[in-house]
Amino acid sequence: MMSTILLASVLLLPSPSPGARSAPRNHAFAVETGRPFDAALPHDFYLEGNAIPTEKRNAALLVTPSGKQLLFALLDTSGYSSEVQQKYIGMIIAEGPVMIGGARIPVGSYGFGLKKAGGKTFLAIYNQAGTRMGSCLMKMDSRLQAPRPLQVILAGAAARLYIGRDWVEVR
Repeated sequence: MMSTILLASVLLLPSPSPGARSAPRNHAFAVETGRPFDAALPHDFYLEGNAIPTEKRNAALLVTPSGKQLLFALLDTSGYSSEVQQKYIGMIIAEGPVMIGGARIPVGSYGFGLKKAGGKTFLAIYNQAGTRMGSCLMKMDSRLQAPRPLQVILAGAAARLYIGRDWVEVR
C-alpha cells in the first residue's frame, strides 16, 4: 500500500516542459550536447546580407549560470568575398547578456573575427549589420594538449572560449 502511494505521488510530480532548461548547478556554466545542441545550432548564420554556413563540428552550446543559452560556432566563409573572410570566422548567439573578455555583449546575435596586432591576438565582435561592438585581447595557452579550431573549456564560475590555442574568458 505504501509503495503504491509513493509511486502515485512520484508520477504526479510536475515534469519540466520540453523546452525548459534548468540553471547549471553551483552558479557555473554548463555545456549542452545532443538534442538541445542540435536544436539551437542554425544551419546558416546571417551577417551583412550573407547566409554563411555554420560548422557543427566547431560549435559549442553553453547554459549560463542564469539558465540562458550561449552558442558559439565557426563559420565556413570559403566562397565568400575576401572582406567577409577577413572580418568573420565565427558567430555568437546570446539569450542573456554576457562578458566576453572585457566586452559586455547584450542579448542578440553577433559575428566575430580575429585581429593580429603587435604579436597579440584580439577577438573583435560585430553585430549582424557589421558594426563593431567590442574587442578583447586573447591569451595564449601553450600547455593546451589538443587545440581544436573552436572549443569551450569550463573554468569554475567562468568558461574559456578557445580558438586554437588562443582563449578569452566568458562570464
